[in-house]
Amino acid sequence: MYAIVDIAGQQFKVEAGAKIFVNRLPAKKDEKVTFDKVLLIDNEGAVKVGAPYVEGAVVSATVIDDDVKAKKVLVFKKIRRKGFQKLNGHRQKLTRIQIDAIA
Repeated sequence: MYAIVDIAGQQFKVEAGAKIFVNRLPAKKDEKVTFDKVLLIDNEGAVKVGAPYVEGAVVSATVIDDDVKAKKVLVFKKIRRKGFQKLNGHRQKLTRIQIDAIA
């Protein structure tokens, strides 16, 4: 059984027991969160597609870590023949969650 869920503006394919990284959530560590924006549920071949969301479907999860940094993204700017070079780095903050159940 899996579901496609809209979490913090992004869509994720989740299953029970899966651990995923999502954009920063306001929840603290070991806190329970629920997501009701379920777009699709597949229960071993029985597919329910929402318009836009499946009614009554809820995905519950537990926050494992609330302050994780992603890999560094390097931004390099250069203007040729002018001697201009600039290098900036950025690390996005993420939240790691574990999916408990799809109901």
